[in-house]
Amino acid sequence: MSRWEIGTRSPREWLPFLALVLEVPRELLEAAKAVQPPESAPRVLTVADFLPEGDPLSLLSARTGRRIGAGQVADLAQQVHGLRLADDVVYGKDLIGPALRDLRAAVKLYREGTHTEEVGSELLRVIGELSQIAGWVASDAGEHAEAERIYRLGMSAARAAGDGVLSGNVAGSLAYQWSNTGRATDAVHLARAALDSAGPDAPPKARALYLDRVAWAHTRAGQDRPAMTALGEAGEALAQDSAGTESPSYLYWMDAGELQVMEARVYTELHRPLRVVPLLTDVLGRYDASHARELALYLSWLAVAYADANEPEAAAGTAGRMLALGQSGSERTTERARIVLNRLRAFRDVPEVTELLAS
Repeated sequence: MSRWEIGTRSPREWLPFLALVLEVPRELLEAAKAVQPPESAPRVLTVADFLPEGDPLSLLSARTGRRIGAGQVADLAQQVHGLRLADDVVYGKDLIGPALRDLRAAVKLYREGTHTEEVGSELLRVIGELSQIAGWVASDAGEHAEAERIYRLGMSAARAAGDGVLSGNVAGSLAYQWSNTGRATDAVHLARAALDSAGPDAPPKARALYLDRVAWAHTRAGQDRPAMTALGEAGEALAQDSAGTESPSYLYWMDAGELQVMEARVYTELHRPLRVVPLLTDVLGRYDASHARELALYLSWLAVAYADANEPEAAAGTAGRMLALGQSGSERTTERARIVLNRLRAFRDVPEVTELLAS
């Protein structure tokens, strides 16, 4: 139905079955099918379509704050990177307080301080980076509305700084959240806009990451073919990365292993466990165990793949490893744990699953 609604499919032999399920006369659906969509193509959305109303970064008309120099902006940038590294081992509910304090302080510094145009542009870029990680932390804490507000602020800052690659990173992060919170169609539009914002000359790591998010958005929207296409393009983009290629510091974590994880997640959603298991087994075999949240998330996908492959004993063992990692500070892992346990209830009579569900 969703593909019919967006004009990518037109039902033929399925029409009487749709009429039965929808409890409407077949003639009514025939009439709807006969209506031709407008010839004009839908307008392509850009990141600007998703910016917040008003200007949250407007300068005060009479600024009396202290003079801000390049050194202070560089110090703030180091602080932002420290927050990113902290997010690898400290999770949303524990990190959201410091992240929001840092963001409020940075915005206040920009609005109330005095600075040259060049320093102001760098400060906006730092605010954009800080918004991305603060939004990510808020999302991990389950504060999705707060995360969306932060992401939109970051998109405004990145655009004001003229940094399309950063704008794409922040917008793609919001698209990723929408993919996981029931706004699949919006996520596809925004993920595509994020990729376009970065531009064709963006660093290979950036294009690979943003194509990854496009793939996930299409997957969650039930659009298998464009998801697989985007995955292939992401791999091609990352293959162009070399030792001499410069990438923004916020992409330090993006590598071939991350592409493998996304590929495995897409295949899990498509119920192709024979492709998922070797991919995730390879990644988990060399993954940094100190990054316990990501380890738990990857184990959750592997557990579902084992269940889809009708291997409940392996699924239960993998789920047990995931649950043993805890991660109560991350809403992402809490939600994944719920999904895994619900999937395993289909095998509740298997001893290993019975024991896990009872624990």
